[in-house]
Amino acid sequence: MGADWANWLGPDEWQAVRLSLRVSLVATLASLPLGIFAAYALARWSFWGKPLLNGLVHLPLILPPVVTGYLLLLTFGRRGAVGEVLDQWFGIVLSFRWAGAALAAAVMAFPLMVRAIRLALEAVDPKLEAAASTLGASPTWVFVTVTLPLILPGVVAGSILAFAKAMGEFGATITFVSNIPGQTQTIPSAIYAFLQVPGGEQAAGRLVIVSVALAMGALLLSEVLARRVARRVAGA
Repeated sequence: MGADWANWLGPDEWQAVRLSLRVSLVATLASLPLGIFAAYALARWSFWGKPLLNGLVHLPLILPPVVTGYLLLLTFGRRGAVGEVLDQWFGIVLSFRWAGAALAAAVMAFPLMVRAIRLALEAVDPKLEAAASTLGASPTWVFVTVTLPLILPGVVAGSILAFAKAMGEFGATITFVSNIPGQTQTIPSAIYAFLQVPGGEQAAGRLVIVSVALAMGALLLSEVLARRVARRVAGA
């Protein structure tokens, strides 16, 4: 059974699956700290420019993905404002690399992550944090010991939703890093490539099944883990 499953996908298809998992995992883990910070800022702080920050966070949801990818190329390409500095000073190249695919996926998935965490933060009673502060705890310690445990269900849900979104990202990724087999060809890019050649429909169909299974699995896992964490927090 295991051998049959392994042989069900061809080498190029497995390569796309492995790269997609790698890109999605890196995109989720790398953006999680910033996602928590952005969600906290939007939920708890009042400052000039808050509407602008909220707009920037959610901009990838409303922009065409190709536009987002082009903006990433202009910014992080080798001749971009940031990309040129990264290349010349640190030897880091993101465009047309798997790391660039992770960046594009992270940008597209970021709004979903922030929204889930922000909703969890807004559900926390500020009086609990204020009580900890009156006992002499610093704001950082209050967040670590009080706020973070209470918002864990939102953090888990947001992370898994971001992972699922990153797995399905296509437009921004192909614009920023192209569709290079073995380097930047994720599942959506591989499906597109297979559909462009005669006889590639079967391979594309298999990857569609894998993509649907991974997305549904991520959504179900998000629901299960969020409920478990919520029960643990409630019983603590």
